[in-house]
Amino acid sequence: MALPSYIPEIAEYLYENGFPKNIDSAVILGSGLGSFSDVIEDAVRISYDDIPQFPTTSVQGHSGELIFGNVAGKTVLAFSGRFHHYEGHDFSKTVLPVHLAKQFNVDKLIISNAAGSINESFKVGDLMVIDDIIRPFHSIAAFNGEKFRYNHYPVADKVRNLAAKICLEVQRGSYLYVKGPNYETKAEIRAFRVLGADVVGMSTAPELMEASRLSVPAAAITMVTNMAAGVTKDKLDHSEVKIAAESRKDDFARLVTELIKNL
Repeated sequence: MALPSYIPEIAEYLYENGFPKNIDSAVILGSGLGSFSDVIEDAVRISYDDIPQFPTTSVQGHSGELIFGNVAGKTVLAFSGRFHHYEGHDFSKTVLPVHLAKQFNVDKLIISNAAGSINESFKVGDLMVIDDIIRPFHSIAAFNGEKFRYNHYPVADKVRNLAAKICLEVQRGSYLYVKGPNYETKAEIRAFRVLGADVVGMSTAPELMEASRLSVPAAAITMVTNMAAGVTKDKLDHSEVKIAAESRKDDFARLVTELIKNL
């Protein structure tokens, strides 16, 4: 399947800056999860601002760097920051990391995000493997001209098995996508719970769908960084994201490293 015309231009720039044409794995790091880049060895870092045709990210907790290096003997391309539709980017731009993963012929794409928990049995700091996605407003149903259903169950089973191998407990569930940037109302959260959603967030679904379309093997991990509106009496605050991510950064790094090695 053809990639957007600007992808070869981006790739050529990266080749000139020492990136190889084939990379083992790619990782998209969500809000507050950029510290994973600290475990990347021999890292080459390039600011998004310096890469031609690259959008910028304006969200707190996204450093806006493309990083190439090694993790557990595997070459890795890491996106420290992503592009959200609510920042004004077309959906075709929000999935640029997936397009580059395809361009570099990765064997696996690991997508992470920070999200609010709708499931009352979850707690802040939990890691959840995404089984499936829910798009209540169908805003990304056919942004690339194609319609299809996304189902993540087989990969989710593998991720849970690998997490168990390193004695790490993870949840599993459905991720509900909303466009943002505002948090959801209490009434919306009650409705989303009825739909079967476990967590709610403003990213990841477009990337998973595009990875499926391009046959890029992908796994998705959510870090629960807050409880959704109405689940507790606390007021929602984006600063919670950094605090929760910091508390589980080592476990998150262990899990992603294991996935890079063995998924």
